[in-house]
Amino acid sequence: MRPERVLYVVVCGAGPASEVHRLVSAAQDQGWIVQVIATPAAVDFLDMPRLEKLSGHPVRTEYRISGASRSLPSAQAAIVAPATYNTVNKLAAGVSDNYALGVLTELIGLEVPVVVLPFVNSALASRRPFLRSVHALRDEGVRVLFGPGEFQPHPPGSGGGQLDSFPWHLALSEAEAMAQRTPPPT
Repeated sequence: MRPERVLYVVVCGAGPASEVHRLVSAAQDQGWIVQVIATPAAVDFLDMPRLEKLSGHPVRTEYRISGASRSLPSAQAAIVAPATYNTVNKLAAGVSDNYALGVLTELIGLEVPVVVLPFVNSALASRRPFLRSVHALRDEGVRVLFGPGEFQPHPPGSGGGQLDSFPWHLALSEAEAMAQRTPPPT
């Protein structure tokens, strides 16, 4: 029997976040147990009851309080999607100023496969800080789906027209491939 595999889906505050249930369902179809983690900015985009019912777990948005249930089960992979300009830059800089970033910075340090699927416009994507952040994350082994054949930034002001075509499947395929190449922790 195949061991249980846990996938963290970290959602940021961008338009496609309202459709993250597509990623959760697809991952479950591939045998993943999915734990959704939301940045503070993502909360208003999400249908929390729907995601909790679909995943079977509460959507995590903050650190647990004293006496609350145990931390999250260990992840075999994580997907950050849609990843905002802010989150990509903070993650590359090692900033851990919210629960989602804290989880991600630790996963990178533990060498758990992390896939980042940005959703930024072309003006932001062309900025040097963003390009440096993409490079820095890749240097740490994070798979950033940015460039030809992957994520293509949209023109400023046109993000709403990109929601239906957001490539959740690319992030899931890459997470699956990375998890298969990564030996389980000992």
